[in-house]
Amino acid sequence: MTSGSNTLDPANLHAIFKAYDVRGTVPEQMDEALARATGNAFVQVLGAKTVVVGYDMRPSSPAMASAFAEGVIAAGSDVVIIGLASTDQLYFASGHLGHAGVMFTASHNPAQYNGMKLCRPGAQPVGLDTGLAEIRDVVAAGTYVTADQPGSLSVDDVLEGYADHLLELSPVRGRGLKVVVDAGNGMAGLTAPVVFDKIGRVVEMVEMYFELDGTFPNHEANPIEPANLVDLQRAVLAEKADIGLAFDGDADRCFIVDEGGRAISPSTLTALIAARELAKNPGATIIHNLITSRSVPEIVTELGGKPVRTRVGHSFIKATMAETDAVFGGEHSGHFYFRDFWRADSGMLAALYALAALSETDVPLSELMAEYDRYPTSGEINSTVADQAAVLAEIKAQYADRDGVEMDELDGLTVSHADWWFNVRASNTEPLLRLNCEGKDEATMAEVRDAALSTIRKN
Repeated sequence: MTSGSNTLDPANLHAIFKAYDVRGTVPEQMDEALARATGNAFVQVLGAKTVVVGYDMRPSSPAMASAFAEGVIAAGSDVVIIGLASTDQLYFASGHLGHAGVMFTASHNPAQYNGMKLCRPGAQPVGLDTGLAEIRDVVAAGTYVTADQPGSLSVDDVLEGYADHLLELSPVRGRGLKVVVDAGNGMAGLTAPVVFDKIGRVVEMVEMYFELDGTFPNHEANPIEPANLVDLQRAVLAEKADIGLAFDGDADRCFIVDEGGRAISPSTLTALIAARELAKNPGATIIHNLITSRSVPEIVTELGGKPVRTRVGHSFIKATMAETDAVFGGEHSGHFYFRDFWRADSGMLAALYALAALSETDVPLSELMAEYDRYPTSGEINSTVADQAAVLAEIKAQYADRDGVEMDELDGLTVSHADWWFNVRASNTEPLLRLNCEGKDEATMAEVRDAALSTIRKN
């Protein structure tokens, strides 16, 4: 295929094809030419006979999704368009229909970004080690194929089926709850009304920013940043709500806020969901990434489960879940993965687990979650660093000879002690070093955090 698009330049392709997705700015790094070429290469590399295509509310998403479909059809494979969707809705379509899939979204990234999340049938992930690098290289080579018999195009609305499946996995049937939902102008504005309407009288929903708007006029749809939770926290207090839910742009992540407006750590929610899964599946394996609180493996072990530690990122989590037949996996970033949801992540399903647990009790959310929250954490602290490798090497040298300290490089650098731990890793999507740390008490955590930050930020 010939094109004058700079997005097909090999240097650009290496920049935007990340560890487990494609992500870049529009139109400088991503455009319709790239989407079309990627769709064609997707069929060439993976041999997909049918591809489900979904997209989020970003202004550039519909046109790029259409171009991707053109590339698939030219290669001789069929396309099923599900239209506007959350990422976990696309995963549902892939699993339920048994087709490969692509979701056009840049998740929590600012408005100028877009991206592609690719999967095999059954929502199996496609990362750099599992086909994404080959797809990138086919695009770079300009090998665009045109089949003698082009594929077909059809449309399917899977939203109702998606909502029904989630509520089969986690029905919410107890006492009535008042729930504030901040969709951040993202795809939860589409999915939440359908899901919560099916719950019925148990949930009284207060909507925030449900208008689909990929320019994010109210705040960035990235609830891991405390500033983006402020509006929800105020609303929960003003409404005297039982719980607040905040979703990211493509609604595959969910953060929760208690009745006092306090943000609940995703690690704490991971521990709660793990406990509920282990009650249904005694002795089961639970996955947690290496930045999750120590409370998660402790609680899993206490409840008779088997905790397994893994790298950050959905393709790594899903692969480990497949290897171990884990029933559930949780990440510090608000991603929650379920074996019965094709090992895919679903922010809405995680929210339903929290609502189900809360509706079964007579206590407020803060009291319910207290038993799963054992250690103070720093949250994720990002720093822009010119030479990331040099900083990691310096930290490693600083702690190499300290008594009681262990280090590993499963993902970035993790430094561990009986009383604390911290991890420093490079972002897969942005030019940042990310620091997460935890201590036995607030003072210990703060001391470890400040020491690590002093090294990171002096470079």
